[in-house]
Amino acid sequence: MHPLLAIESLSVDFNTANGRTHALKDISFTISRKEVVALVGESGSGKSVTSLSILRLLATPPARYCSGKILFHRMERNP
Repeated sequence: MHPLLAIESLSVDFNTANGRTHALKDISFTISRKEVVALVGESGSGKSVTSLSILRLLATPPARYCSGKILFHRMERNP
């Protein structure tokens, strides 16, 4: 069975006045049909950036999709 969502080596940076900041670095995971997943962590750990990156809702710039693949139903959504 193929995963519903597959994230492969996703990296996202933000351009700031102080230079580039790495927000996500080489994250990978899969979510299967009917699977329940929680994204948990401390404040500032990247939960929102991860979610918004997958949905392609980060403004570019300042965000920059550096590398990786987002596959939904085996169809690639190029970052």
